[in-house]
Amino acid sequence: MMARTRLQFRNHLLDLMGKKDHWAWPRFIGPSISKAQLKIHFQQEYAVYVRDFPVFLARIHSKNPPLAVRKMLAENIFEEDTGQLSLGLSHPDLFLKMMQGLGFGKKDFDHIVLLPTTHRYRKWLERMSTHPDWVIGAAVMTIFVEGSVHDRVELSRPSRPKTAKQISAKINNHPLVKFHGVSPKALDLIRAHQLVEGGHRHDAYAMVVNQAKTRVQQDQILASVQQTLNLWIRYRDGVARACALKQN
Repeated sequence: MMARTRLQFRNHLLDLMGKKDHWAWPRFIGPSISKAQLKIHFQQEYAVYVRDFPVFLARIHSKNPPLAVRKMLAENIFEEDTGQLSLGLSHPDLFLKMMQGLGFGKKDFDHIVLLPTTHRYRKWLERMSTHPDWVIGAAVMTIFVEGSVHDRVELSRPSRPKTAKQISAKINNHPLVKFHGVSPKALDLIRAHQLVEGGHRHDAYAMVVNQAKTRVQQDQILASVQQTLNLWIRYRDGVARACALKQN
């Protein structure tokens, strides 16, 4: 069977990303969520991927993809681990700074017990980051993990840096600022994302779509992203249960 065209393949990926949504998310970003519930949520997020995301990317880089891909991955790893392309702190450290703004100490994130569904999702990410085919690992990490339900809209816009005014507005409207009294100064993680990730969504899709050469490889990528989506939904279900949230 012939490979899909690049546009067809990208649309299939975007269809999957359009399902990266969870019924509990409006609660987590709404005014009624408690800090105790947010603590559970953020601890699981930190342990499942935030802390070790640059390690996942480095494993893909070690598979020796084409030079242009290595460059994109290397820049992403460098920023995630050092912050030297933005604010001078690693993204995991910026995450902990945000947590301090919410009233949680670094020790709250030292020894996190993974929920069962979190553990299964984490094991899958470990497996995908070491997949023999680097494109599959890259699809899972750079498209799914770094992406969101808004990817289709993001890709419809020109790839350009955000202005200071746009970044400030996004931070001032962040749920942690609006509903929990967190100082905008504590949200440097959001600021760093806005400063350096303007073209990341375009780069991620171009990298995967352009390098998936055969129908078999495209099918494997789509199946892997679908399974990642399935495990992510169960992971979020588990966090919601731990927070005593119920689906209406």
